[in-house]
Amino acid sequence: MLHQANETVVLVRHKLDQSEEQAQAMWQQQRDLSAVVDRWFAENSFSSAEFEDLQRLVELKQRQGLTISLGLPALNEEETIGNVIGSVKELLFERYPLIDEIVLIDSNSSDRTREIAASYDVPIHIHQEILPQYGSFPGKGEALWKSLHVLSGDIIAWIDTDIKNVHPRFVYGILGPLLREPRLVYCKGFYRRPLRQGDNLVASGGGRVTELTARPLLNLFYPELSGMLQPLSGEYAGRRAALEWLPFFTGYGVETGMLVDLLERHGLSALAQVDLQERIHRNQELIPLSKMAFAIIQVIIQRLEQRHRLRVLDTINQSMKLIQQTEEGSFHLELREIRDHERPPMATIPEYRAKRGLPPIGQSGRG
Repeated sequence: MLHQANETVVLVRHKLDQSEEQAQAMWQQQRDLSAVVDRWFAENSFSSAEFEDLQRLVELKQRQGLTISLGLPALNEEETIGNVIGSVKELLFERYPLIDEIVLIDSNSSDRTREIAASYDVPIHIHQEILPQYGSFPGKGEALWKSLHVLSGDIIAWIDTDIKNVHPRFVYGILGPLLREPRLVYCKGFYRRPLRQGDNLVASGGGRVTELTARPLLNLFYPELSGMLQPLSGEYAGRRAALEWLPFFTGYGVETGMLVDLLERHGLSALAQVDLQERIHRNQELIPLSKMAFAIIQVIIQRLEQRHRLRVLDTINQSMKLIQQTEEGSFHLELREIRDHERPPMATIPEYRAKRGLPPIGQSGRG
């Protein structure tokens, strides 16, 4: 157009002021990050249907010389534990040797959970009795951390034991991407989560803490993880070499802390997610969900404190006033400490290193 113009053309460019430059830079950064997440979502999201050829998965495992362990964290799951173990063990342990060991990690259940698991000839460990010299905290995260000491596989998979519609895809789905894609270190399941309302099961509405707390916080402070559909799901698998160097939060915050730490250490491209279709379990009431959200917020803030070297939380911030209602309709406040303790990476524990044949810290390797 300039070459064809008959008149003189003067091009004038003014220098942007600092606020305009910052706004343009931030907008470009957001666009770049959004493109990265979109690409990750397209390339690192899988379907469990892709891994239904179990013989193929077994061949991939054997070709790579890998062993796989399945840990089942449980606390009073007598209604579902038998079906969980039975459906997985028959297909993935006996018929197709995809899993090399299945271990119940029990948190001292008071019902028949351990008795039922024993009837399936599954090894049982009570998490409070693993590495007792380091004490014990209540919580699922504590059970997962201690399970690293008793599970032997190169790949560790965990699934929750309260699943009412359990299917072997909950296991082979999270293992498939790791076996097919050596670049991946961690794979997390996602699914549709119906919500039970009385005797009715509504097609959607589950995952309230996920949508109201976890995903908004990750979008705000760790936007690289904004494409992770179910950051709090209890079905995931990872390579021991990565998991053993992660700190573990002992309670509700374990999944959130694990995701953030894996992102920081291995990058987004090493993480994956897989569609497990639908998951039905018992839905919790609002007060337990509120406690879960409170713990997750603390984990996010703790990681932000470490990143920016500042202190936001005080001890008083780890107590929450829960609103309780009596049968007569009156309200009162109940003070409850809700705090996830942070366990160090298992690879730093001397007993673990000795069991795995690793030299003491300081002689070689990391640390």
